[in-house]
Amino acid sequence: MIDGLIAGRLLGDPEQRTGKGESRFVVAKVRAQAGDGENLIVNVIAFDDAPCAALLGLRDGDSVALAGSLTPKAWTDKQGNVKPALDLVAQRVLSAYAADD
Repeated sequence: MIDGLIAGRLLGDPEQRTGKGESRFVVAKVRAQAGDGENLIVNVIAFDDAPCAALLGLRDGDSVALAGSLTPKAWTDKQGNVKPALDLVAQRVLSAYAADD
């Protein structure tokens, strides 16, 4: 597990789902720019009330910054190219909508 902070734009709207024992969680995808100019897909999941509510208040294309536990992954595109990705368990969510004046 890696403690991380990522920023990017949402890909699609966040979705609330129900797990075992009727537990609720929210999933989202964020496109973040890697240092080499490539885009990196971050698969986000949130379990706690505050990050879940913050994510559900956002829509496709909104800018967001997230803090949490990162796990590196890889996926293969339709052309067979292996691409990097990250999974993030969100503990904190910051967006322009949550900022105070």
